[in-house]
Amino acid sequence: MANKSAIVVGAGIVGMATARALALNGYVVNVYERNLKASGASVRNFGMVWPIGQPAGKLYERAIRSRNCWKDIGDSSRLWYDPVGSLHLAYNQIEWQVLQELFETFKEEGRDVVMLNTNEVHSRSGIAKKENCLGGLFSREELIIDPREAIAILPEYFQSTLNIQFNWGKAVTATSSGNITSGSERFNADLIFICSGSDFKTLYPGEFEKFPLTKCKLQMMRWKEEGSPRIGASLCGGLSLIHYPSFRAAPSLHELRQYYEKELPEYLEWGIHVMVSQNHLGHLTIGDSHEYGLSPDPFDKQCINELILKYLNQFTSLRNPKLIETWNGVYGKLTNNDTEIFYSPEPGVYILNGVGGTGMTMSFGLAEEVVNVL
Repeated sequence: MANKSAIVVGAGIVGMATARALALNGYVVNVYERNLKASGASVRNFGMVWPIGQPAGKLYERAIRSRNCWKDIGDSSRLWYDPVGSLHLAYNQIEWQVLQELFETFKEEGRDVVMLNTNEVHSRSGIAKKENCLGGLFSREELIIDPREAIAILPEYFQSTLNIQFNWGKAVTATSSGNITSGSERFNADLIFICSGSDFKTLYPGEFEKFPLTKCKLQMMRWKEEGSPRIGASLCGGLSLIHYPSFRAAPSLHELRQYYEKELPEYLEWGIHVMVSQNHLGHLTIGDSHEYGLSPDPFDKQCINELILKYLNQFTSLRNPKLIETWNGVYGKLTNNDTEIFYSPEPGVYILNGVGGTGMTMSFGLAEEVVNVL
């Protein structure tokens, strides 16, 4: 019997992970992407594969499976990755208390974490500022990729290893059970997956309106410091502790949020928390902010970048960095704390969207789960 066929609309990380999962389950897969290459949120991020940010249970396990997929792909291709882990720093007593609470919880959950004192932080990190540092929480489970290179390499890799075909510059304008339309052409398949990211108004706009879905715009920067060593683990300031759902396990987190509301209200207004990752070229990706709304402002705010850099200087000791570029990214996000949309608007057609800012961390595991359900 001939293999079943599948079409995936969208070649961002969710679309490519879905195409991979379908191919591994025996489908002949074609991916259709309106642009000549992926250019959305999948290439506009830190490249952090970030299990530490996911709460225990299904989501954490999904993140670990996704991380392992990235490692397997990297080990069998030219895709670069660096399993540097993550380091969250404390510069006041409330942050330090939260980190200690998280350490106890994470150890009970079986995560690979250790607490570091000030000297241990300094010896492990190439840029962490020693002055006023009380210590840090180090996790060995996170890794870094370069999102721009990775998203460019994956189609080539999936085509050669799984025979997934990529059709670039093909805007899909209509979908129904068993077929899609692109321009004057119609293509047939047994299964159709729509993984269109923040472009969720083109196909089934009425169906998307049923979900509490908005858009999130983030601002980021890339810097280069000549002659600097590798920075080691990806670095996070205290503001990141109120950003990720796994950190809600800390009893003192509410107190920490109240402290930031009083001391750093402008950071909470723009959803700013500051992190640093490093790619294979030594470039530092720094960000980010979070602005919500269905029509994101296309113009970046200099005041946001200045706030990010001001906070960065509180926990890093970069000597003479040079700004290379700035950008923004936009992704779809559910407002009801759900982690994704998996929905069938009609037989044989499935929408997979709404993963928020966790695409690099969660997509491979999520796609495997979804396809296995089918």
